[in-house]
Amino acid sequence: QVQLVESGGGSVQAGGSLRLSCAASGYTYSRYCMAWFRQAPGKEREGVAHIDSDGSTSYADSVKGRFTISKHNATNTLYLQMNSLKPEDTAMYYCAARFLCGGMWWEWSYWGQGTQVTVSS
Repeated sequence: QVQLVESGGGSVQAGGSLRLSCAASGYTYSRYCMAWFRQAPGKEREGVAHIDSDGSTSYADSVKGRFTISKHNATNTLYLQMNSLKPEDTAMYYCAARFLCGGMWWEWSYWGQGTQVTVSS
């Protein structure tokens, strides 16, 4: 079955960096759109970035220029490099997969368990 397992979260000070990873298995990874979402306490889950099967990427305005999404098809791994972190980036971060990019979070087919990112000021 499909499995997505995130890692790399942690606690950092504002201005710091973290790299999240998501190991995927159980499906044809390279053909799917992969994404990172996040959810802060009391807020709705929001899209952070996605990368399509052809490598094209898209970012939320709030993270443009600071975050970079990438993937390594040979190892079925998705990454999110997060630089210049801000306290408002604090959230649970999830990786997700869907055959087509786009759509609301509830339309995505597969989810990981999440990894916590906490940014202190």
